Amino acid sequence: MMLQRTNRLRSLAAGALAVTGALVLTACGSDDNSDTGDSGDSTKAAAGNIKCEGKGNLLASGSSAQKNAMDVWVKNYQAACGDTQINYKPTGSGAGIQEFLQGKTAFAGSDSALEPEEVTESKKVCKSGQGVDLPLVGGPIAVTYNVAGVDDLVLDAETLAKIFDSKITKWDDEAIKALNPDAKLPSTKIQAFHRSDDSGTTDNFTKYLHTAAPDAWKYEPAKKWAAKGGQSADGSSGIATNVKQNDGAIGYAELSYATGSDIPTVKLDTGGDAPVEATTENASKAIAEAKVVGKGKDLALELDYTTKAAGAYPMVLVTYEIACDKGNNKETLAATKSFLNYAASEDGQKALADIDYAPMPDEIITKVRETIKGLS
Repeated sequence: MMLQRTNRLRSLAAGALAVTGALVLTACGSDDNSDTGDSGDSTKAAAGNIKCEGKGNLLASGSSAQKNAMDVWVKNYQAACGDTQINYKPTGSGAGIQEFLQGKTAFAGSDSALEPEEVTESKKVCKSGQGVDLPLVGGPIAVTYNVAGVDDLVLDAETLAKIFDSKITKWDDEAIKALNPDAKLPSTKIQAFHRSDDSGTTDNFTKYLHTAAPDAWKYEPAKKWAAKGGQSADGSSGIATNVKQNDGAIGYAELSYATGSDIPTVKLDTGGDAPVEATTENASKAIAEAKVVGKGKDLALELDYTTKAAGAYPMVLVTYEIACDKGNNKETLAATKSFLNYAASEDGQKALADIDYAPMPDEIITKVRETIKGLS
């Protein structure tokens, strides 16, 4: 099963979907955000189940954690709706939000909900409205590692915090030994990789450390990495590549980047009955406990990073698509709603499970579908 998932994800990186055009329709009609997106194998969405509306080139950018999900959605949607070309750039959550707020894209992808000041700023772009958070992609943040001779590793929040804060620097440290009494841990130096770009994955990862190990992780959660030391890499793919290539390395990325690169992942000791593996099923158990804390049409979620529910993997992220509730550009509104409707549909959410993402719980995705229908 792991080999099948790995082959599927490797195929995502193999096929390039070129998106071109002299006239690019964006949230404000500008043309400065072009790139290519990848496509790959996925659960085929029946053309009859996708309502195609709008046409032209639709630009979006943001979260790299959801890139593999976006690749599959774009491939399936464009197979049914040939008049629309969708170009999603995995620039990172921070950059994606900024491009949306600058009116350069029709929607943004972010692993963190909009901050209050960003909501206020969005009113300049969303005439008569504001930006809203639509949770569409979920999944575990996998802690990936590359330690020669070790293929089963358990860590807890406190030990992880000390590793990424350069307080634990060798793989045979006593704290790691205590959690892995049967492992043959080498004295190899730890190379901890973090994101160099502003990242929603970093935001969620540090929220977990700050909440689950407050005595060991003193930094406030943020998209920008705050701790000193360690090494940086660009994007989730950069983290995966560096961990894969360096003995003694450890990093964090969305699960599909770990399985796609065939890198082992850490099991979390949450204080429950047994260490919990980073799987979509275990992540779904944690996401199901999330609460909607957004107001009005905004569906921002509050995650429980300290849950000890049986089998729940608490180091999770939820990626939001951010769009205007009102005041969307008329030229892109129809295509935006059509694409997001597919992503939130039963077919769109089922496609996520095949590539190591967690579909949204029914109660949440139902609200998302209602909100998308009301976008204007």
